[in-house]
Amino acid sequence: MMSQDCFSFIIYIIHACANQWKTSPSKVYQALKQSGCLDNYLIPYYDILHTQSTDYIVADVATYLKEREVAV
Repeated sequence: MMSQDCFSFIIYIIHACANQWKTSPSKVYQALKQSGCLDNYLIPYYDILHTQSTDYIVADVATYLKEREVAV
């Protein structure tokens, strides 16, 4: 079960990625889900990631998706 803080963080990151990548949050969500980024990276490492800057996390997520050949 995901905490409310973690859930809010995930929503925030989805929107931050969508804004930076000029796409819809739903497309970002689908890419994160398809790549495993949500279940294998953002949620399990929330405690560490939420202390990082938004720009750092967006860039890190972009790298994660690129390495798994998932396009947004």
